[in-house]
Amino acid sequence: MKRLLQLLCYFVLASSLSSAQTYDEKIANAMNSGDWFALDSVYHSAPKDSIHGFLEVYARCLIGNRLNRPDVSIPAFDELLNTKSAELDLGNLISASMMFAMDLSRTNDNATAASMLTSILDATRQHLDSATSAMLQSYENQYAALSKYKPYSIDFGQQTEAQIPFRYMPVGPKDKGAVLMRLDQCSINGNHAEITFDTGAGVNIISDLSAQKLGLIPLDASSTVCGFGLQSGSKAIAKELKIGSITITDVPFTVIHITSNNEEADKYINALDIVVGSELMLQLKDLTIDFAKQLITVPSVAPARSTTPSNICFSSSMNLLTKGTVNDNKMLMNIDTGDASYGTLNKQFYEANKEFVSSCPLDTVRTAGIGGVHISQCYRVPDMTAQLGGSTVTIPEMTVQTQDNPSVQDYECNFGLQSLRLFSKIRFNLVDFTLTTYPYSLSLNTQKTSSHNIPTFTVTNDKGITPLQAIGCIAVGVGKVLLNQNGSDNPDL
Repeated sequence: MKRLLQLLCYFVLASSLSSAQTYDEKIANAMNSGDWFALDSVYHSAPKDSIHGFLEVYARCLIGNRLNRPDVSIPAFDELLNTKSAELDLGNLISASMMFAMDLSRTNDNATAASMLTSILDATRQHLDSATSAMLQSYENQYAALSKYKPYSIDFGQQTEAQIPFRYMPVGPKDKGAVLMRLDQCSINGNHAEITFDTGAGVNIISDLSAQKLGLIPLDASSTVCGFGLQSGSKAIAKELKIGSITITDVPFTVIHITSNNEEADKYINALDIVVGSELMLQLKDLTIDFAKQLITVPSVAPARSTTPSNICFSSSMNLLTKGTVNDNKMLMNIDTGDASYGTLNKQFYEANKEFVSSCPLDTVRTAGIGGVHISQCYRVPDMTAQLGGSTVTIPEMTVQTQDNPSVQDYECNFGLQSLRLFSKIRFNLVDFTLTTYPYSLSLNTQKTSSHNIPTFTVTNDKGITPLQAIGCIAVGVGKVLLNQNGSDNPDL
C-alpha cells in the first residue's frame, strides 16, 4: 500500500502548513482511520473541484463498498482501474480489485467479477506470492461458478410483507441458559431444515453432511471460513430455500466440516449445522426483528434510498457494524445474534476505562467456535448503559477483555443476542444502511446489470500485500462460543 499511503501522508503533512484542513486532508484522514461515515460526510459536503482527482475517485470506491452502495462503487472502481491504475501500487491494486469483484457479485454480475479477476491475475501473477495468487484464484473460481446461476431470486408470492417466525433455542450447557435464534418453517430443496439466524455471519454455512443430505449442488470452487481458526471448505448451491413465507432460489452456501476442535464444545456444534446471516440479509434488503413476538418481517418491495445518513458500515472482514455508545464511550459495534451472551468489549475499552473496569470481578473465559478455541482474561462489568439505533438500554453484564482478540479487528464491542433482546424491535434498512432500535414502550409503524470494460493495468514490482489487505478472507463470525465453563449464565455462542 506504499503509493496510496505516501499520497495520503502528503495530504496529512500538508495540514501543518495551514490553520484549517483542506477537503483533501479531511478525506485522507478519514481513509487512514477507516471512518467511512466521516468520509461520506466530508465527500458530500465538498465541492468536487476541491478534491484531488485520485482521492475523489477512490473516495467514491470506498464509500460505495463500505456503505453498501454498489451503484456508487462499481462505476468508481471502473474509473479507478481504467484511468488511475498507475497511481496504485500492487497491494492497492489487489485490494481495489477484490472490493470491485465483491460489489459486482452483490449485484449478481458474477461473470464480470470473474473476468476482472482473471485480468488481474494475468497482469500480476509474476509479482504475487503464492498465498495471494491462490486467494485470487479461489475467488475467481467462486464467481465463475456462481455466474452459471441466478443467485438469490426471491419470491414473496402475493404478500406485501413476508413473515419469518423464530424461536429461542437453548444451546450449550443447560446451566448456562444460552439461546440462539432458530428460524421456523424452513426447508432446503423441499426437505425440512433447522436453520440458525446469525447477523454476525458473513456467509451462509452448512455442514458437509447436511449439504449432502439436503441435495446441494457442489460448485468447482473452494472457500475459507475465518473464526477462531481457519476452516477450509467448498461452495455449493441450494436450488430452493424456504424461510417462513419467502422462497429463494439458487442460494450459495459455504460447505465445511463444522468443528471447534474441542471435544466438550463439539457436543453442541449441531446448533451451527446450517446458518444464514448478513449475506442473505443484504439480499432481503429490509428486515425488522420483533423480539417480543419472535417474528422477522420483510416487505416485498424494498424502500428507495433516502438522504438519511448511514449508521451501518462493513468491517474489513465484511461484518455489519453500527455506531453506538457504551457508558458514553463512542464505538463501532458488531450486531451479532450468533453471540448468545450480552456481549463483549475489547481491550481498547479496557484501556480507556481501566480504573472503573478493574474494580469489577476478574475472570478467565474459554470461548470456542468454528475452527478453534480462544482463552482470554476479562472483567465482568454490571449495569452497562448502551445506546444504538436511537434507543438506550441498561445491560445487566458485559465482559471486558484485557487482551487483544485475534478474531476482532476493527470494532470495540460485540453486541450479543441477550442485549439485543432488551429492545422490542430492531430494523435493518440495508438500502440506506441504517439500523433503528425500538424500546418496549414504543411501537414500530408499518413501512413498507450493467456492462463494464475490463481494464488494463500498470503494475509496480511490489510484493507487500497480505490476504487481509486484499480482503481475501470473509469472517463469518459464527458460533463464537460453544464452550464457556467459567462464563456467566449466558455464554457467548
